[in-house]
Amino acid sequence: MRMMAAALLWVLVATSNNHACCANKHKSGKQSHKGGAAHASPIPSLPPPPPAASSGGGGYGGGGYGGGNNNGSTGGWLNARATWYGAPNGAGPEDNGGACGFKNVHMPPFSAMTSCGNEPIFKDGLGCGSCYQIRCVANAACSGIPETVIITDMNYYPVAPYHFDLSGTAFGAMAKDDRNDELRHAGIIDIQFKRVPCLYPGLTVTFHVEHGSNPYYLAVLVEYANGDGDVVQVDLMESLPDSGEPTGVWVPMHQSWGSIWRMDSHRALQGPFTLRITNESGGMLVADQVIPADWQPDQVYSSIVQFD
Repeated sequence: MRMMAAALLWVLVATSNNHACCANKHKSGKQSHKGGAAHASPIPSLPPPPPAASSGGGGYGGGGYGGGNNNGSTGGWLNARATWYGAPNGAGPEDNGGACGFKNVHMPPFSAMTSCGNEPIFKDGLGCGSCYQIRCVANAACSGIPETVIITDMNYYPVAPYHFDLSGTAFGAMAKDDRNDELRHAGIIDIQFKRVPCLYPGLTVTFHVEHGSNPYYLAVLVEYANGDGDVVQVDLMESLPDSGEPTGVWVPMHQSWGSIWRMDSHRALQGPFTLRITNESGGMLVADQVIPADWQPDQVYSSIVQFD
C-alpha cells in the first residue's frame, strides 16, 4: 500500500511540471489625435475565494495594491499555489495568446511573464490584464525575489483557492540563478502573491480590431492599461456621417470573451469611433475617435491616453 501511494505521489509531481490547467478560448497601427485620461483610484480587494479543495490552503483573503492583513499573509502577501504549463522557457499557450485574447504575449511588454488565474483572479475575463507580484520561499531553489506577472489566461482546474498556472518563463523566474530548471521540476509549489499596479512605460492604451469585424459587428481587444490593468466596461460613441463629429451618445459594448468587447448592430456602424474604458476601480479613460472611419480588421489603433 505504501509503495502504491508513493508511486501515485511521484506521478502527480512528475506530471505537474507541465501542468496544463489553462484552456485557450479562441473566437473567431494608426494613431488617434485627441483624448483625455482620468485618474485611477487604488484597486479594490480580491473577492473571497472558493473553499479549498486540498490541504495547505487557509488564510486567503482580500488585498488591493499590496494591501490586506490576513491569516497566512505577511506584509500584504497572500498564500497561493503555482504550477506551470507550455514550454519551459515559453509564454504558456502554444499560440502565444490565451483566454484573454492578448496577442504575442511572448514579446514585450508581456515578455512571457504571464499566468493563468483561477476564477477569483480571472473573474470570468474581467481580471484579464491585472498584474501580480509572486515569490516563492519554501523550496531550496526559490530566490524569494518578487517577480511581476500579468493575467492572460484562465485556469479551469485549480489546486488551491488562489492558483497561478504560470508560463514556464515566469515559473523559472522565481528561482535562484542557474536553478530555474530545478524549480520547474518541483511540481506544485507554495507561493505568495499580491496585486500591484501595471506599468507600461512609453505605451498608451491600444485597441486591436479583431478578425471578423465588419460594419455590423465590431469586436475590439483592449491592451496595455496602466494601474488596474483590467477593463470591466467599454462604451462606444459613433460619429455623424456628414461631419464626422462625435454624436455625444455612449452605447455600452458587451464583453465577448476575455478582454475583447463587441458591438452588434442592425445597421452599419459609423466611424470614427470614440471608446471609453472603465477599470475595476471605476476610473475612466476616453480615447477620442481612436478608431478611424476607414478602419480595418486585424489592425491595431493606438490612443494617446493612458491611466496615471
